[in-house]
Amino acid sequence: MSLFAKSIFTDEPAEGWLPWGALAPILALLLFTLPLISINALLLQPLGFVDQNFDPVGPIGMALFLFISFGFAGSLFLAWVKYIERRPFSSIGFIPQNAFQTFMRGYAVGTGLMLLIIVSTWGLGGYEAGATFPAFNSPIALLQITLLLIGFALQSSVEEFVFRGWLLSVLTRKFNIITAVIVSSVLFTFMHFNPANPWVDNISIFLFSIFACAWVLKTGNIWGVMGWHAGWNWITATGFEVPVTGLTTDTPALLVQLTPVGSNFLTGGDQGPEGSIMCIVVLAVATLFWILKPRSKELAVN
Repeated sequence: MSLFAKSIFTDEPAEGWLPWGALAPILALLLFTLPLISINALLLQPLGFVDQNFDPVGPIGMALFLFISFGFAGSLFLAWVKYIERRPFSSIGFIPQNAFQTFMRGYAVGTGLMLLIIVSTWGLGGYEAGATFPAFNSPIALLQITLLLIGFALQSSVEEFVFRGWLLSVLTRKFNIITAVIVSSVLFTFMHFNPANPWVDNISIFLFSIFACAWVLKTGNIWGVMGWHAGWNWITATGFEVPVTGLTTDTPALLVQLTPVGSNFLTGGDQGPEGSIMCIVVLAVATLFWILKPRSKELAVN
């Protein structure tokens, strides 16, 4: 694919209004954050499912946060593409061929990479192990973890088709691939930015987005990276009783209860393993893999 290509997924033109290039990041910010803020402020917070910082309270609060807030935001974006831009969903990466298989392969990769990060950190003395498989002592906990599996799949998929599907495709059509990758990754990092977090965490988030962009550009669809993001988030949140992006599910560990005992630089501290140096190392190597990997023959002609 040329760095100056004007489409990532398919070439179908927008029959409606495609936002101006400079407006696209602002539109993404508004369409993504306003539903989250409004749902939290008007519904979930008054009912006690999120706290004053809009952080979910307990596993049910987390599930409702994932399903309702992200479901609403995702629906708005899909409606925008269908009724305002009037272009097919394939043009934002929803390529119909082998969708489920591609998603599940990505899910396995995302789960495996996070397991590599956590096990490596554990081996370097970052964690102290406690009970094994404690969630299996509670049918309710297993039900909650299953519910969160679906919830994280929805949340992760929405983030991917917004940032690596919609925004990346719009910016590529208006500018070029390099601009699209940089702008979408900066915005993704800004959306997750917390000035209280260490610099390692912000670098990790930016690399997370660069890796996801590289995956999408080499495969020509978003199914794989949606699955990767979903597996990554779910195993982090439920497997070890560690935070995912600074949030906890308050469910017993599905695999092993781990307590951070090493430095925040090694474990990620309150942010969880995503804020660790091991996460940066793994994402950097994985990004290099996608950059160096040739495109498939079918995509190479586009």
